[in-house]
Amino acid sequence: MDQLFLQVLLLTDSTIRLATPLVLAALAGLFAERSGVVDIGLEGKMLGAAFGAASTAAVTGSAWLGLAAGIGFSIGLAMVHGFACITHRGNQVVSGMALNIMVAGLGPTLAEAWFRQGGRTPLLGEDARFKPLDLPFAAELHGVPVLGPIYAELISNHNILVYVMAAAVPAVAWVVYRTRFGLRLRAVGENPSAVDTAGISVTWMRYKALVVTGLLCGIAGTYLSIAHNASFIRDMTAGKGYLALAALIFGKWRPVPALFACFLFAFTDAVQIRLQGVPLPLLGTVPTQAIQALPYIATVLLLAGFVGRAVAPKAIGQPYVKER
Repeated sequence: MDQLFLQVLLLTDSTIRLATPLVLAALAGLFAERSGVVDIGLEGKMLGAAFGAASTAAVTGSAWLGLAAGIGFSIGLAMVHGFACITHRGNQVVSGMALNIMVAGLGPTLAEAWFRQGGRTPLLGEDARFKPLDLPFAAELHGVPVLGPIYAELISNHNILVYVMAAAVPAVAWVVYRTRFGLRLRAVGENPSAVDTAGISVTWMRYKALVVTGLLCGIAGTYLSIAHNASFIRDMTAGKGYLALAALIFGKWRPVPALFACFLFAFTDAVQIRLQGVPLPLLGTVPTQAIQALPYIATVLLLAGFVGRAVAPKAIGQPYVKER
């Protein structure tokens, strides 16, 4: 029983760590898509932020400066996306994919030019990373049956960006459903003509939404390179931006359901890590590639079963042309 409890505890802890960038990216996509802007470029903004954060942290030795650089890089990419599809009314899907492709090549190229380590950044020291935090009384309570390990391992012993993720979910729900900005954000995504008639700039609202998107993607990308890992490597997001977008759609563009979808995807990811090379009953040793595909198979199955029931914001993907 103690061994089973320990395994469940470790699996849950791994799920929380793996879910953090997914949740932050899904919340980022919520702001963009609620404003009517399709943001398939979540992957690119996360990857760009991961590179910016790791590069800055490697040079300065400061994790906080790395975080600032990652957020700045991501917001910059979000503004490029906005300039293409809001100001110039370009195709939003094409713009997002262009960002993904550009950053996938730009990051390793710059890393190779600056650091000469095969397209990756140098390994970061302790001061250049966000280290796990021990909450008060975590060590003292560790010996308490059941509740002690839960507090010491699941609640404590995470880096600060995990706690930012946990706080972001209720904060985003409050902003979207309880503030004037949230009301206008949802209105712009549903009926931009009515918002424009009320004297509110549709363009400005969508740009503000993309700034928030860039902020949250910046934190997600920073987490990948200088909190969960210790450097930037090529394609380190590994499709997490697309998984976050799938979680957002599965959650019907709402914060809490999107959170649960992200945790489901992270759980399958945590399971596949533990199943690699382990013989399974009746199946034997399953090829590693098949095990690694579990999170993506789960994504396809969920979207195939539920995407028809998810109703997107009515004006999503439609450039707004001001009536004269």
